Amino acid sequence: MRRETTLVRQADYWAGRFQAMGGPCEILIETRAHRKAAATLELAAAEAWRIEEKFSRYLSDSVVQCINRSSGVPVHLDSETARLLSYAHECHALSNGMFDITSGVLRRAWKFDGSDRIPEQCVIDDLLPLIGWEKTALADDSFTLPAGMEIDLGGIGKEYAVDRAASLIEQTMPQSFVVNFGGDLLVSGTRESGKPWRIGLDDPNLSTEDGLGMIQLAGGGLATSGDARRFLLKDGVRYSHILNPKTGWPVVKAPRSVTVVADSCIEAGVLSTVAMLKGPDAETFLESEGVRYWSVR
Repeated sequence: MRRETTLVRQADYWAGRFQAMGGPCEILIETRAHRKAAATLELAAAEAWRIEEKFSRYLSDSVVQCINRSSGVPVHLDSETARLLSYAHECHALSNGMFDITSGVLRRAWKFDGSDRIPEQCVIDDLLPLIGWEKTALADDSFTLPAGMEIDLGGIGKEYAVDRAASLIEQTMPQSFVVNFGGDLLVSGTRESGKPWRIGLDDPNLSTEDGLGMIQLAGGGLATSGDARRFLLKDGVRYSHILNPKTGWPVVKAPRSVTVVADSCIEAGVLSTVAMLKGPDAETFLESEGVRYWSVR
C-alpha cells in the first residue's frame, strides 16, 4: 500500500492530507510552525493506517478477518479489540438490535452502485440466519463467533480512528485542530481568535459538491449517515444502503441524511446511524438523546 501525506499552508492554518480507510483524510492544524504541523500530520496518519490494518475486513491478516475465520472457536482478544466489541454490544442494545455488526454479510445480496438491481428475496433469506449479535459470545478477553457469521466494524471503525488520532494530537499540541476522516470529524476546541471552526454540511438532494450550509463547531465530534452516494433506484423508488438487519431490506421512511454533533466522533457516528435505522422515528430518537443534529428528508 502506497502511503503519502501532503501538507499545505492555508490562510492561518496548515492542512495535512492523506488517504486511509477508503477515502480522503484531512488534519487542520492551527500552528505557525511547519515542523510541528508536519509531525502532527504524520502522527495522525500513522494512527489511521494502524487502525485500518488492524480492523479492516478487506485485509486478510486483520484482527477482524482472524475472527471471521475462527469457525466458532473462541478467539483471544487484545484490550483494544475487546473495548471496540464491547462498544458494539452497547450500540446493539441502544438500538434494540438494529445496530448489528454481524449484518455486513448482506453486502453479498446488495450492491449499492446506483443501479436498479434489487436482489431476489430468496438470496436475502439465505443470509438472514447469519445475522444476529445475540448469537455471539463476548467475554472480557475472548469472543466466539458462530461458524459462517462475520463481523464488520465499518460502522464504528472510522469514527474510532478519528477519536484516537485526536487523542494522540492533544497530548503533543495545545493549539486548536480538526481531524476529518471522510467527513466524520472531531474539533478540539475554539480557534486562536476565540471563534469556532466553520464546517460545511453536504445536501444529499444535490448531485454536486454544493453544501447544505455551514455550521460553527467549537468542539466535539460530528458524523453523517445517509444515502447520497450509496443507493439503488428502481421504478422511482430509492433504496438506501442503510439495511435493517432483521429483514435484510433497506430501512423504510428514513431521512436522506442525518448529521449529529456529540462529545466524540464515534458517539456522533453511532447516533446518526441509529437514527437512520429508526426510519420515520429518526428525529424523535435524536430529540430523546438531546443532541444537536440536522436531518434532511
